[in-house]
Amino acid sequence: METTTIPSARTVFDVLVPIWPNAGSALAYRNCFELLVSVILSAQCTDEQVNKATPALFAAYPDARSLAGAGRADVEALVRTTGFYRAKAANIIATARMLVDEYDGSVPDTIEELTRLPGVGRKTANLIVSVCYGKPGIVVDTHVLRTARRLGLAPTDDPARSERMLGAALPESMWTAFSYALNRHGKHVCRARKPLCAFCQVASLCPSAEDFLSAACLK
Repeated sequence: METTTIPSARTVFDVLVPIWPNAGSALAYRNCFELLVSVILSAQCTDEQVNKATPALFAAYPDARSLAGAGRADVEALVRTTGFYRAKAANIIATARMLVDEYDGSVPDTIEELTRLPGVGRKTANLIVSVCYGKPGIVVDTHVLRTARRLGLAPTDDPARSERMLGAALPESMWTAFSYALNRHGKHVCRARKPLCAFCQVASLCPSAEDFLSAACLK
């Protein structure tokens, strides 16, 4: 019985990061506060849709202090198009109040502090510390989770476990660049439906590629 070979994270890093260099966040923002709010709004919503909603939101509430004093109905109207708008409006207002009460309106710079904020999980916290503060972070969103699983780097559907496995496979200095590269590769190549294995630069390393290519040939 043939044994499937799992590529090393470093091998995949060396291929993907040059293809997707300095990918960063696709969300539109001018400061850490705007990025934090935008990522909260991006839950189960595309970055493109969030970017359509946030200009009006930030024009009305440009900082934590103004958002902390906002009426919930007013905020709900501005974020309605991002989906689950009632919960999201409640979370960003509560987060803004917590920023004002505990951090003088600033966004904290540690995973532990960030994950205390309403609506903020480890994905959001890792994104904030890496983008805003230049700290190592593994941002496991749906694209990273799927791509890492298919490659065999983190064979799990649990984002927290995937983060730990990817973190253990590479030095901290590579975490941020690798998660961004996996994100872009998952979004544009290793797609949820009909992954483009025939055009994938790591298909020869991927234990899942043969199955997808075979399935495509049978259609």
